[in-house]
Amino acid sequence: MRLANFILDNLEPILQSWEDFARTILGSRSMDTEALRDHAEQMLRTIAEDLSTSQSKAQQFNKSVGKTHKSGGETAAQTHAVLRHDAGFSIDEMVSEYRALRSSVLSKWLQAIKSGTDFEVEDMTRFNEAIDQALAESVASYSQTVNGTRNVFLGILGHDLRTPLGAIQLGAEVLLLDGSLGPKPTMLASRIYTSVKRANKIVNDLLDFTRSQSGAGIPVHRVETNLAAVCEGMAEEVLAYHPDRNILCETSGNLTGLFDAARMEQVFSNLIGNAVQHGSATSQIRVSLHPEQAHAVFTVRNQGEPIAEEAIADIFNPMSRHSQYAAGEHGPHSGLGLGLYIASQIVAAHQGSIQVESNAEQGTIFIVRLPLTKHDLPPLG
Repeated sequence: MRLANFILDNLEPILQSWEDFARTILGSRSMDTEALRDHAEQMLRTIAEDLSTSQSKAQQFNKSVGKTHKSGGETAAQTHAVLRHDAGFSIDEMVSEYRALRSSVLSKWLQAIKSGTDFEVEDMTRFNEAIDQALAESVASYSQTVNGTRNVFLGILGHDLRTPLGAIQLGAEVLLLDGSLGPKPTMLASRIYTSVKRANKIVNDLLDFTRSQSGAGIPVHRVETNLAAVCEGMAEEVLAYHPDRNILCETSGNLTGLFDAARMEQVFSNLIGNAVQHGSATSQIRVSLHPEQAHAVFTVRNQGEPIAEEAIADIFNPMSRHSQYAAGEHGPHSGLGLGLYIASQIVAAHQGSIQVESNAEQGTIFIVRLPLTKHDLPPLG
């Protein structure tokens, strides 16, 4: 008996096995039969149709590496994953359904052919391929749904945190402007102000991360901007927060171009602040910005323990907090580990590039290259 015919002839017992297994999963306790069998029949009919279709060696190879031709619209396996996610199934529980379905179909089929009925061994291979394909579609769809839900949550969280943080910052500013406060209340107000500024930066990083993950990228509004003034301003601001550090900022040439000033402030602040956090406390941090071959080239160099070679490859990834480079970041200044990622996204939005070089002799240097428009190039000679 061909497996495709067996599946179609035994849909009800197979679906009952699917339902019985799904009912053992904790999140399914309140679900009815229709919900428990969700899209299972459609998937089985699709698998049976696939088994009944001739397949060349090339088609079989393409299917084994996930290059099957997909018709328009969402497949039953993809929709099933979304509904299982919404019902509270974990991804492990959803995957276990496919394992149970595979076992149920094959065990029932093998029992049917024990009596000596003819069968094709290739049917089992193709059935496993079809189940794997459906499983891959479900896992991808489930993961995409999780990511989308997470990004919505992070966006709402970041947006809602802005109001209370704004109120705290305003209150701290009012206290600092009150000349009647004594030294101790002034110091406390200053600490509150510094902490809420840091919290605002974390919230802004969170919102930027959410935007970048949504597919639209970090938005930039490019207008004519004196990039040198932006860089110098950020170097002064970082120095004000860390008056004990030696930060030298040098700019030269015509660096007026089309940039998003607020976004470039983020890039400069993140990279200079990164040098302060990871560099040697006794060595100078050198910041420079100058025109070079139709680009504005920004560099920040610090001495200290070099970045491990294996960590450099992931240093601009949003999860770089879990790299060896960030493994020791657990103090009050550690943030979410998103600064370098956001800086790289802003640079990319300006059609620029960012890279890092690090060794014990020369220290660590971050290099940002941003294209200057034709009319903004420095004069020759």
